[in-house]
Amino acid sequence: MNQILDGARIILCLSFLIYASWSDYKTREVSNKVWVILGPIALALTSFQFLGYSSQPLQLIISYVLSFGITSGLAIVVFYAGGFGGADAKAFMCIALALPVYPNYLLSEPVGFISPLFPLSIFTNSVLLGALSVFYALFRNILWSIRNKGRIFEGLETESIGRKIVALISGYKINIAKLEKSHMFSLEDINKNENGEFERKLLAFPKYEDQEEIIARINENKLDKWVWATPGLPLLIFITAGLIIALTYGDIVWFLIGIFLN
Repeated sequence: MNQILDGARIILCLSFLIYASWSDYKTREVSNKVWVILGPIALALTSFQFLGYSSQPLQLIISYVLSFGITSGLAIVVFYAGGFGGADAKAFMCIALALPVYPNYLLSEPVGFISPLFPLSIFTNSVLLGALSVFYALFRNILWSIRNKGRIFEGLETESIGRKIVALISGYKINIAKLEKSHMFSLEDINKNENGEFERKLLAFPKYEDQEEIIARINENKLDKWVWATPGLPLLIFITAGLIIALTYGDIVWFLIGIFLN
């Protein structure tokens, strides 16, 4: 029975996370109904298994409370620090309700290290996977710069080094005609300067709610056919991938630390 319940909790969690990732990617929104449905079902399933089919129910319940409390606290702190969206924080809370510890009745222990508080391994995997997107952006920008003889910031020469670095590691240049049709965020805006002339500027932190107006200004005042944009991949995609890796392999970060220390 424990194997069946482990499997049910894994399938439940992955199903909702995959749907939420798809919704976030397509619409940049995730309905609260996803978490309102997932949370109570996860709580009921996990509590039923730990209380009804465990030889050490008290120990598991204590681990459950600790895992949910620490994961929720971390998610809230990162959310208010600006590192998470609301859906990301809720996703981690629901993961802690569904999979507070590694489901070792169904799965054998992974090859790599796994935290006693399983959601923390998912968290570190997610952060690492998100960071890898930086290398993809840099690679594209290097290729673009080579093909265009280094004119990657043409028209944006007066922008600060800081904003240019943010653009290099978080986005790349795409044809302006593709911007409106894509799910990407513009990293540029166009404003009038003191002389009444239109000038381009880089955006360090583009906001979703401003994108429609920004794209309209860019299309109206086509100062260049190329524009800086960021794919803005939802963190939920990395959270889902982080969960799959944690289930099958373990904690990537601790694995890399182990290699470094050895």
